[in-house]
Amino acid sequence: MRAKGTSDQLAVRRQHGLKLLRAGKSTAQIAEQLGVTARTVRRWRQDAQSPKSRRPLGRPPRLTAHQLQHLEQDLKRGAYAHGYAEDYWTLDRIAHVIWQQFGVRYHPSAVWHILRRLGWSCQRPQRRPFGRDDHAVAHWRRYVWPQIKKVA
Repeated sequence: MRAKGTSDQLAVRRQHGLKLLRAGKSTAQIAEQLGVTARTVRRWRQDAQSPKSRRPLGRPPRLTAHQLQHLEQDLKRGAYAHGYAEDYWTLDRIAHVIWQQFGVRYHPSAVWHILRRLGWSCQRPQRRPFGRDDHAVAHWRRYVWPQIKKVA
């Protein structure tokens, strides 16, 4: 089970434990002081000595920060600029643009996470029929609908 706290808080506690180890305290004393098990303190010491501890946690991003900036500029140009008939973005379209520009495949749900990191939000286009006559709709609501409502 993962300890409570953010990654930064846990890293601070781990560094404090390693500092106490270097000061000559025993693993049992450190464990009691920090509220962890002695096995955890021994694991911290082992991880600090191994080269794998210097690697960042998690999977490395497939797009660099520069590529993300380039992607955002491309998205701001609009979907028309990329050959789409309507000027709105979908996750599938953005995934296709990422594949064309950078050669990296993303599932649409992963594209959503990228957009959230860039500060974009979900916007749905309001769909209206091409042949809509607002004047006729207003007339229907004012005169026809009340007559239908009275009969029903």
